[in-house]
Amino acid sequence: MAEHRSMQRGALLDAARSLLSEGGTEALTFPALAERTGLARSSVYEYFRSRAAVVEELCEVDFPIWAAEVESAMARAGTPEDKVAAYVRSQLALVGDRRHRAVVAISSSELDAGAREKIRAAHGGLVAMIVEALVALGHEQPRLAAMLLQGVVDAAVRRIELGAAEDPGAITDAAVSMALRGVGR
Repeated sequence: MAEHRSMQRGALLDAARSLLSEGGTEALTFPALAERTGLARSSVYEYFRSRAAVVEELCEVDFPIWAAEVESAMARAGTPEDKVAAYVRSQLALVGDRRHRAVVAISSSELDAGAREKIRAAHGGLVAMIVEALVALGHEQPRLAAMLLQGVVDAAVRRIELGAAEDPGAITDAAVSMALRGVGR
């Protein structure tokens, strides 16, 4: 029974990811979750008491996985410059991934405090790593620079997701180049 419940919970989270990546947070409704999973709407309520609870659990499950991929790319990079490039490239490489799209949709929505806290915690590790690289580059305001650098990444993510005229590779290269010039001495 516990295994069955865990499978249904997994199916609900997967349906939530799809809905978020297709239509943003407005698309994530209990009737839509019920329809996608073939469960009765009342069953969805047995697993999650609210939409916010679904979002919070997705944050708990997906953000750490996503952050770990970025951290691993940065850990493999040699120089501080390479770490900055890996930070940008690895986030942009995840754009096509449904999990990443769900994360982006969640980040841009109105969240309750619990979900915001989980996102902050997951982002915290990434920000700490990029701050470290910026300190190594001799940046005078590494925390501020890290926040602005993430702004460049977020803008590039939106550009790729819009299916902009430029190729995703060109957007990624431009973002990396802007990041490196921006954080250089």
